[in-house]
Amino acid sequence: MKHKILLVEDNLDLQTPLKRFLLESNYLVDQAFTGAQALKKVEDNIPDLVLLDLGLPDIDGETVCSRLKKYSPELPIIILTARNTPKDAVKGLGLGAVDYIPKPFDMDELLARIQTHLRQPGLGSKLVIADLSLNTSSYEVVRDGKKIDLSPTEFNLLEYLMINKGKVLSREAILNRVWSYDYDVETRVVDVYIGYLRKKIDGGFKNKLIEGVRGFGYIIR
Repeated sequence: MKHKILLVEDNLDLQTPLKRFLLESNYLVDQAFTGAQALKKVEDNIPDLVLLDLGLPDIDGETVCSRLKKYSPELPIIILTARNTPKDAVKGLGLGAVDYIPKPFDMDELLARIQTHLRQPGLGSKLVIADLSLNTSSYEVVRDGKKIDLSPTEFNLLEYLMINKGKVLSREAILNRVWSYDYDVETRVVDVYIGYLRKKIDGGFKNKLIEGVRGFGYIIR
């Protein structure tokens, strides 16, 4: 499953080429031009990583960083900014950012930093919930010692649910992540694949892990 990056930058001269570079590097990219937009997007669908400019037109980037970390403490945030003194870097990292990169920066260096932080614990090779485990390296899914064969789409769907354990995910959020913004796909396909997944993951087990939340979406717990 592709990682999703939220790019928070109001300067189109930087945002446009940076978005193109990230897409070409095989990431999903969502955009926000203001702090308010960034906060709303994270509340609606938590990304895997945030690239955050500090000089936003509405809310100061430091305030945005602090609010994002309160909402999602495990969310990696890389600050991109023209404020490049050591004091600024210490302050940014103190707010919970995992990295602080002054502008202008080398795109390849930024990519290396992104890759490093996306390999941190929490997005490791093995996800476990109750007696269900999923290995993102070997693509093996096991429940109660029994190996479960999944299609690539089913695997990506289960992985997304497990990464967000305990969180209700809307059909739109699932569609955007698992089907990679393929707008030819309708949200009802999510219900179909959840049905496939339930049969394979919960079929024959008393403890049902995947639940539907009426009017909202799906959750695994």
